[in-house]
Parts: sequence; structure tokens; C-alpha cells
Amino acid sequence: MTHTHQTGSRTGGGAGIVVFGAGGRVGRAAVAEAVRRGHPVTAVVRDPARHRDLAGDGVTVARGDATDAASVAALAPGHLAAVNAAVRLDVSAEEFFVAAAKAMVSGLTRAGVRRFLTLGVASTLEVSPGVRMMDEPDFPEPYRVFSQGHAAEFDALRALADALDWLVVCPPLELAAEVPSTGRYRTADGTLFDGGGRISHADLALALLDEVEAPRHHRIQLAVSA
Repeated sequence: MTHTHQTGSRTGGGAGIVVFGAGGRVGRAAVAEAVRRGHPVTAVVRDPARHRDLAGDGVTVARGDATDAASVAALAPGHLAAVNAAVRLDVSAEEFFVAAAKAMVSGLTRAGVRRFLTLGVASTLEVSPGVRMMDEPDFPEPYRVFSQGHAAEFDALRALADALDWLVVCPPLELAAEVPSTGRYRTADGTLFDGGGRISHADLALALLDEVEAPRHHRIQLAVSA
């Protein structure tokens, strides 16, 4: 089922959000949207010296590692929710995303943070009942390997994260800076949008922050598109 949402100018009442992978495009958009709504943000990056521009009113830049449970547990206490937009291309996708899932589950549980959103990919969504886009025979092999990492992350969360209120948010095939922002978005539970979908980073951030402030979806892959 597909739902359409339009977001206004709600504020978060001062509740903090911790964003891992805050130096990337999605991470930066999530930080900006959280600040716009009045949330203080802990922006977590591996090298703060490379991301000094993130710091500002309401934003504290911190060194951290999404695959290190101790790092997550140290940075997350006192926050309303955690968002993970971190990615690494210098290790295998399955190794990274499974390690991140395990570290986030362990660290956030220890920190007492229950709401957790992580970024997925559209290729892990179903194109027909029981068939994911990545399962189709003509799907490019390099992308299949990356997609398998996200699929393994989803499996790990389902197996490990009973204590967390988690959600995998999957942007559409076209997620790019040049896509116009509309201030609205659609969602679908676990299925790819016709044509693959498209969305701006800013509108994806709207969906992330809406799910932080007023969770509607739980423990699924949520497809998001403009």
C-alpha cells in the first residue's frame, strides 16, 4: 500500500538526535532538517577535521564509528533517536552493513535509545511477491553485491533487534541533488515504486524526521519516493 505525506514546520521540542554518517549527503540533509525542527543534533563522522562546516547552532560534531558498539554506546545516551546514514566502500558491503547493524543494536540498547532508523537501498525491495529487484537475472552483478550487504543488514536487524524500534528507510533508485524538492513524499511497505521512483535529499530527510518524531512504521523496509 502506498501513502502520501506532506510535512509542515513541526518542531521537536528540544529532543536530541544522533546522526551517524553525518558527513554524507543524506546525513547532512538529515542534520539540516533536524535543526530546522528544533532538535539538537550530534553529528557523528569518522574524521571531524574533514567536516568542520557541519558544526553550528544546535549541532555538535563528534568522532565515532557506526560499526563500533562502544562508540555508539558512548555517543547515543540522552537522544530521542539515532539515524545511520554511514557507508564505507573500502570494505565489503556485507561486512560493513552487518557490522553496523550489530554495533547499533548493541550500542543503542546499552545507551537506552529505542528508535533507530537506518538507510537502505531500493534494490532490496520487492518488484513482485517474494522477488526483490536484486534477484532479477539481469540485475548488474556489482550492484547485486552491494545490495546483498543491505539485505544482510536487514536480516541481522530482524534477528537481533527485538529491543529496538527500528526501521530501514529505502530511498528510490534516483536519489540525487538535482531532483527538485517538493516538501512531500510517498511511502510503501517493502515494495519498489513503479519506475523506480525519485526523490531529493531534502525530501528524504523529511521522511526520516517524520519517522523520528511520530513513528508510523516499525521493523520493516519502508520505500520512500517523491
